[in-house]
Amino acid sequence: MNNKSALFQKWLPFKTITKNGIIILKDETYIKIIRVFPINYNLKSELEKNAILNAYKIFLKTCDFEMQVLVQSSKEDLSEHLLKIEKESTKEENVYLKNFYPKYISFIKEKNQKKQASNKKFFILIKNNSKNISLENVQNILNDNYYKIKECLSRSGNVVTECNNRDEIVQLLSYFFNYRKNNIGSQSIYEAKLLMKDNEHKKA
Repeated sequence: MNNKSALFQKWLPFKTITKNGIIILKDETYIKIIRVFPINYNLKSELEKNAILNAYKIFLKTCDFEMQVLVQSSKEDLSEHLLKIEKESTKEENVYLKNFYPKYISFIKEKNQKKQASNKKFFILIKNNSKNISLENVQNILNDNYYKIKECLSRSGNVVTECNNRDEIVQLLSYFFNYRKNNIGSQSIYEAKLLMKDNEHKKA
């Protein structure tokens, strides 16, 4: 490992990632990542919106432990979607919809050209800073907190899953480090992934 790689690995805050997806930082902080597939609040009725807000209040009261919300946003290429819409427009027999297609296609083309289309993924990081307890106990605490979040957010229709695959977690972490790559010289994100995995194997 060259000096540049060694310095970069020293800079990374991660100590290891366990087999079931728990991230252990060098300061002995434990992190579990969960993903949330949210509902579209704006499409709900007033009655549904009130129920969602009440469920969210319960979420805030119940989940009184440390956590952080992260949003992964990536630009989307709508070219394939455009081709599909254009193909469907030629088969449309409804006059109203047939007249609507050109405006919709024009709107999508403009968004695509300006690269304004994006795909968002939502994550919650659950943290635990407990000292002098076993990894098994920490995992149990994090799992309990995960199920609390899942139960509360599911009440309003959100789907909540846990990220427990190492490759998925490394890919997600690499995405967020990608925003800071200009601050670490020409070190590639691909090399960062290799360093993180190498560090995992050493600590395993």
